[in-house]
Amino acid sequence: MAAPAPQVLAVDLGTSGMKAALVAADGTVTGWAERAVPLHVLPGGGAEQDPRAWWSALGEVTADLGRSHPEHLAAVGVVCASTQGEGTIAVDAAGEPLTACISWLDMRGAANLRRQFGGFPAYQGMSVRRIARWLRLTGGMPSATGKDPAAHMLLVRDEMPQVYARTAAFLNVLDWINLKLTGRTVATVDSILTSWVTDNRRPGDIRYSPALVADCGIDADKLPPIVACTEVIGTLTPAAAVHLGLPESVRVVAGAVDNTAAAVGAGTTGDHDPHLYLGTSSWVAAHVPRKKTDVAAGIAAVPCALPDRYLMTALQATAGANLTWLRDKVVEFDDPLVGAGHVTRDEGSIFDAFDAILPTVPAGANGVLYTPWLYGERAPVDDPHLRAGFVNISLDTNRSDLLRAVFEGVAFNTRWLMRAVDRFLGAPVTSMAITGGGASSQSWCQIFADVLDVEIRRDARPLAVNARGAGWIGAVGTGQVTFADLPDLVRTDRVFEPTAAHRAVYDETFDIYRDLHRRLAPIYRRLHR
Repeated sequence: MAAPAPQVLAVDLGTSGMKAALVAADGTVTGWAERAVPLHVLPGGGAEQDPRAWWSALGEVTADLGRSHPEHLAAVGVVCASTQGEGTIAVDAAGEPLTACISWLDMRGAANLRRQFGGFPAYQGMSVRRIARWLRLTGGMPSATGKDPAAHMLLVRDEMPQVYARTAAFLNVLDWINLKLTGRTVATVDSILTSWVTDNRRPGDIRYSPALVADCGIDADKLPPIVACTEVIGTLTPAAAVHLGLPESVRVVAGAVDNTAAAVGAGTTGDHDPHLYLGTSSWVAAHVPRKKTDVAAGIAAVPCALPDRYLMTALQATAGANLTWLRDKVVEFDDPLVGAGHVTRDEGSIFDAFDAILPTVPAGANGVLYTPWLYGERAPVDDPHLRAGFVNISLDTNRSDLLRAVFEGVAFNTRWLMRAVDRFLGAPVTSMAITGGGASSQSWCQIFADVLDVEIRRDARPLAVNARGAGWIGAVGTGQVTFADLPDLVRTDRVFEPTAAHRAVYDETFDIYRDLHRRLAPIYRRLHR
């Protein structure tokens, strides 16, 4: 048997847990292993994870790969990670975490953000003058929800002063994983983005803005040096090599946060070629040649893995999280969804159970509507007060109706978002790749095609998109492949065309969906004052 091709150990750290795969330069994914890592939801809008649990889980999944694919693990010459973004970890001079990771879901720093950046006139509690400077230099601005590192760091400074005094650096999730792998403290051009302290006007030269750093309220020496996603940042430390069972000579490429890696893993590296990612959260993204921002819709083109391009990203706060909520909080103990268990990569997953039920309910879910705002929304409106809800339930409504309404509700929110995406890209999207765990459901892919009225091209291995993206970034960084090669390497397993017969019902229901937002948004603000 021929020896395996050179492999990248591709790390995929999401909110739900740690995953790893072995990826070749042609995109072939061999092996897959995962471990769940708990998310701790705290009073007052807090959400945290334990970074040490990530590191322990990475050792476990790598060991799993070694047991199932020893020849391929022995062929690993590169490690590269894709991680959840917008988390914040304070580390001391030895690189040890002083806090749990403050998650991208954590809103506790919102008031600290307003205090730091307030002024008159103000928008969402922040000075319009400061917002104008952020937009000009970075392409975006801090979320008023407090869900990004700009607010997280201020929360530590103001509410944990003893921790702040000991902090040598504030790291995003990716940065901390790279620190553990190499002993080197760096941030990538995309992991540093939501600290909102960089000048992003030249994609090949992302650097700190002295004015933004001076204004951010955080000591400049606590911000790590910035590197490109494709930079080789070192080799494995002796401790990391032992932990992973790999040689110390293995190189580490800086990698990317999840939305950047997914845009590479989807093979959508050409200009204005969008993909829809369906995970815990959801986004539509496409590479574009110029920095641009749609303030009203909360969409921006920001630094990414491609050194001469930006990535337009339009983020929905919760997508697959609605299915997790449905599974864990609504279904009965004897329901087939429970028997299916957690989403896996084997036959018999929860998506098989969903797909057995969804086709039994007509388009429009027998009149039931669902708004998927379980944890507020990011785009096309940035509103932390929005919440999910079912509308138009009657005595005739059953759980199958509710299930389809949830799937359709996420798709309606995406259709709402797509209006702004079409404007941003300069032309209506007519075909789009779909990837991420939610794309495992054939019924959901068809619902998206019908609700959006576009062709949907499904990734042949949608669950592997972030790992494949990390693998390809690692391969590009070590000269094995180029970004221009990737569209020809991606594999599509099915194309879903819109169902003409469903167009009228979805057009009407979408109008009602938009009307529900207009009417309910003020009520949610009152409920969460």
